[in-house]
Parts: sequence; C-alpha cells; structure tokens
Amino acid sequence: MKVVVDVEKCTGHARCNVSAPAFYELDNDGYNVIREREVAPGEEAAAREGAAACPERAITIIE
Repeated sequence: MKVVVDVEKCTGHARCNVSAPAFYELDNDGYNVIREREVAPGEEAAAREGAAACPERAITIIE
C-alpha cells in the first residue's frame, strides 16, 4: 500500500497532519511534503485517516 499526494490539489489546510501527525509531514506553510510514500505495517490506519481528512481529496491510497 502507498500514499500519493497531488501537490497541485493540496491547499495547506493541514488536516491530514492533525489527523495523523506521525504519518503526514508538513512544510513551514502547512503543505504536505509527501509526494509518494510506502505505508509501513501498522501505519495503515493513520494513512487512511489523514487521507479521509483532506477536504481537497489530494491524498490517494493505492492498495
């Protein structure tokens, strides 16, 4: 499983990080710095929770 972030859609609401701070890293302006990341065992719930919190749907989970 991996996470892909569409940086063109990300508007810096930081809701992914608020929902899953251990998984989603932000830059100083609140934008997600992940472009593509493999999800390690045990991180699946955090990855999904942060993706679901994104109002722009900029985060895609690929199984």
